[in-house]
Amino acid sequence: MGAQWKQKGREISALKRGQLFGKLVKEIQVAAKSGGPDPDLNPRLHAAIETAKKQSVPRDTIERSVKKGAGLTGEQINYELITYEGFAPHKVPVIVECLTDNRSRTAPEIRVLFKQGQLGAPGSVTWMFQHLGVVEAQHPDKTLDLETVAIEAGAQNVETIPADDAPDHISARFLCDRTDLDTVSKALKQAGWAVTASEMSYVAKNHVELPAAQRPEVVEFLTAIDEHDDVHRVYTALT
Repeated sequence: MGAQWKQKGREISALKRGQLFGKLVKEIQVAAKSGGPDPDLNPRLHAAIETAKKQSVPRDTIERSVKKGAGLTGEQINYELITYEGFAPHKVPVIVECLTDNRSRTAPEIRVLFKQGQLGAPGSVTWMFQHLGVVEAQHPDKTLDLETVAIEAGAQNVETIPADDAPDHISARFLCDRTDLDTVSKALKQAGWAVTASEMSYVAKNHVELPAAQRPEVVEFLTAIDEHDDVHRVYTALT
């Protein structure tokens, strides 16, 4: 979520894979710290572990991350969530969430990355988005009525999404109030859905369509921000 603008099929270098592993490990640690080490009782942790497995993060790395995040190793994790907002080139709204253990390091580096766009003040962009709970899940029964599933799970809205890794399944994105995120995730899991993502997300109220000649500049800008080690999520109105 928050990264639909990314080009699919991009080859990942060893360096970028290392950065990806670092972000996935951080998400596992934060999820375990906030909701406990049992993925059956912690939908965010379950989704984080499944994502890490799909990206071939070693099992022992995942297990150590869960224990560390849950405080079972005696180590402390102190990540602070910092949100930046502004505009990419061509006035495309952007919200950037960072998880950092050093605000003094992260803040100036994000400002530098925004030099091709415009870093805004708090509230300058968030009004263009809805802050919602978002659950992505897959089910083997493609005949299910998604609206009925959403109502029964407590979600407010639902939309189909591509199921590239499971073409024989139905894949959907369920939107709900942030306070209902855990309830919806657990309800879907109990109904036989495989939850692949469960998180708070910024969803653009209106999307921006750019001429083909302008899009590469915006994607390059977003990619540079997304690849920063402390950046956790990038949300944009770009379709």
